[in-house]
Amino acid sequence: MKLKNRLLMSVVALGIASAMSGGAFAADTIAIITPSHDNPFFKAEADGAAAKAKELGYETMVLVHDDDANKQNELFDSAIAAGVKAIILDNAGADASVAAVQKAKDKSIPSFLIDREITTTGVAVSQIVSNNYQGAQLGAEEFVKLMGEKGNYAELLGKESDTNAGIRSQGYHDVIDQYSDLKSVAQQTANWSQTEAYTVMESILQAHPDIKGVISGNDTMAMGAYAALEAAGRKDVIVVGFDGSNDVRDSIKNGGIKATVLQPAYQQAQNAVEQADKFIKTGKTGLEEKQLMDCILINADNASKLETFALSE
Repeated sequence: MKLKNRLLMSVVALGIASAMSGGAFAADTIAIITPSHDNPFFKAEADGAAAKAKELGYETMVLVHDDDANKQNELFDSAIAAGVKAIILDNAGADASVAAVQKAKDKSIPSFLIDREITTTGVAVSQIVSNNYQGAQLGAEEFVKLMGEKGNYAELLGKESDTNAGIRSQGYHDVIDQYSDLKSVAQQTANWSQTEAYTVMESILQAHPDIKGVISGNDTMAMGAYAALEAAGRKDVIVVGFDGSNDVRDSIKNGGIKATVLQPAYQQAQNAVEQADKFIKTGKTGLEEKQLMDCILINADNASKLETFALSE
């Protein structure tokens, strides 16, 4: 990237952050960097972190990397230049993000990761992630039950660079592969994208018109797959997602998608800010770096209690 473009990106990033924090940065600012807020999961993360930061007396610098590691690196430069006290990050790649987090650490700015891990320990202060394997097993068990333990099915995978994609797929298969009458006829990536999932599902349907079920690595892809199935007149196909979005909640309530797995995005982000606050004040969190939060199965029985990636009592 040319120097002129890099400088422009930094200026834009700082301008966005300034507008969102209400003007010039206060001494105590926390940067919140996530993928695009077009995905409600990532918006919930940003909202949860920003709300907790405000409650604790911090200004916020809210930025979006669009799953682009180069852009993420530029945003880290902007955050470092702004003198933030901490960075809350849902990263743009397990390997590709290590250097940016290390760069912040070298400037005495601690990072607190949510949702996605990086491949190196000792660089971030905290890595707070959903127990993706446990959650995938919950989803797979429900999928098996809905399928009646038999039939052809397809799997939609997330981004290969995201460790969560592989962990969820492994959790699915460690359950489903125990049932010999359940046959995987297609396994394709849709890169967490609703649009890609729609196109992929169209192709899978053409190749395997007898398909009975689809298990998806996230809700966004599940929504795309279900839309393609609905357009083809195949609302009978069982679809199970992963995330716990309001869109899938509504689909479940309307008899569309059958189930999803809630990962507590909002609470993860709030936990990260609380830990950042403690670290800023004391130099430690009192917790292990890697922290797992269990997931919850969402189906017709409890979908009405789900709101913005949180389940009410």
